Amino acid sequence: MPSLDLTHYTARANVMKALGHPTRLFIVEQLREGPRCVCELTDMIGADMSTVSRHLSVLKQAGIVEDERDGAKIFYRLEVPCIVNFFSCVENVLRAKAEKHVAQVGRR
Repeated sequence: MPSLDLTHYTARANVMKALGHPTRLFIVEQLREGPRCVCELTDMIGADMSTVSRHLSVLKQAGIVEDERDGAKIFYRLEVPCIVNFFSCVENVLRAKAEKHVAQVGRR
């Protein structure tokens, strides 16, 4: 019987926690298209720069994004672009849940 490796599961949970906010999910979706500067993301999100920077910091600490300075601007990009593949799986879960709900409502 395999033993529980809490260190590994804790590391996984930290990545999941970092993705556990709508704004951070939006940021990851935007970075799918390529690097973005903080100012671009701030405009897209409609929040102040310090809030967006905090979200980016959480994603960076989790190893989801990395940054690069270009003069006065800081650009962020996905460190491991395959993270967006996870979103497809999430969409499949949501779709299955909706279909199950529709089927249950139809039986009433």
